[in-house]
Amino acid sequence: MGDSRASLQLPDAALAEYLGAHIPGFQGPLQSSKFKGGQSNPTYLLEAASGRYVLRRKPPGTLLGSAHAVDREFRVLKALHGSGVPVAHPLHLCTDDAIIGSMFYVMSYIDGRVFWDPSLPELQTEQRTALYEVLLQTLAAIHAVDVDKAGLIDYGKPGNYFARQLDRWSRQYRNSETQAIPAMEALITQLPPRCPEDDGSIALVHGDFRIDNLMFTPDGGKVLAVVDWELSTLGHPLADLGYLCMALRLPRNPALPGLAGMDREALGIPDEPALLVRYAELTGRSIPADWPFVLAFSFFRLAAIAQGVAKRAQQGNASSEQAQQAGQMVQMLAELGLRELQK
Repeated sequence: MGDSRASLQLPDAALAEYLGAHIPGFQGPLQSSKFKGGQSNPTYLLEAASGRYVLRRKPPGTLLGSAHAVDREFRVLKALHGSGVPVAHPLHLCTDDAIIGSMFYVMSYIDGRVFWDPSLPELQTEQRTALYEVLLQTLAAIHAVDVDKAGLIDYGKPGNYFARQLDRWSRQYRNSETQAIPAMEALITQLPPRCPEDDGSIALVHGDFRIDNLMFTPDGGKVLAVVDWELSTLGHPLADLGYLCMALRLPRNPALPGLAGMDREALGIPDEPALLVRYAELTGRSIPADWPFVLAFSFFRLAAIAQGVAKRAQQGNASSEQAQQAGQMVQMLAELGLRELQK
């Protein structure tokens, strides 16, 4: 691997001096510690004399083009802070690589609970049902953002979202390919002809909308913040919904635990038809006839992302110990996507 922990450590004294000059009220000294997760962009807790903060940075080393865009994350947090979508307060963006070795931003610390497993073993049945409801309400709120008023009208290219994403992630996959995977080749060939006609839907899409990218109150009854906006853009809102529904089909695994094979009714977790109906009620959007395409697209895109993680692990600059596990999932994700496409 050669993933040096030293390369991910922050220069606490120099960082405290810099932040003291750029964030009103900030006072050092500070002590930094890296959070688990944040596989793509390393994320740190900063404990300073003036309180707690969170720092997200580009990983050091050679990176794929257009990846790890922490400046885009900062922009979308600024646009959403104070809106109907709960996010942390963005405090400062530093584009000078000399300070810590890569671009970073600092935001307020949210004392929220993260649920890493979508089966929610920590909660009672009725709490699980309530959490999935607020999950869908939060997704609907993201998709209801007026991108023009929010100053995000140029945050992504308009139209043909699925076609553009297929092209982008096919190229990203090729750039990080480490072995031949027949199911990925089949998806790269078969997905583009199945692309739906552009229906004109344009919304802010999160791009990585899953339970562990939200912070909740302890009982899961309220969302305090949506995090990890690195993959956000303007696009088709149903892509986020398809991505969320992938968890229903993913098997139990350490990298991205899914719900396949679990008794969701006994758990109090709605099944996919119920999720789709509720989302349609909340947003007024209809679910497309070719829903299997949306799911297959979601699996393909996640497989391409996982391949990027695998490549970074190979190069030694992946930021999470789960990186290798995620890389091993590429074939499984591609095969699940192909299964949906063949329905």
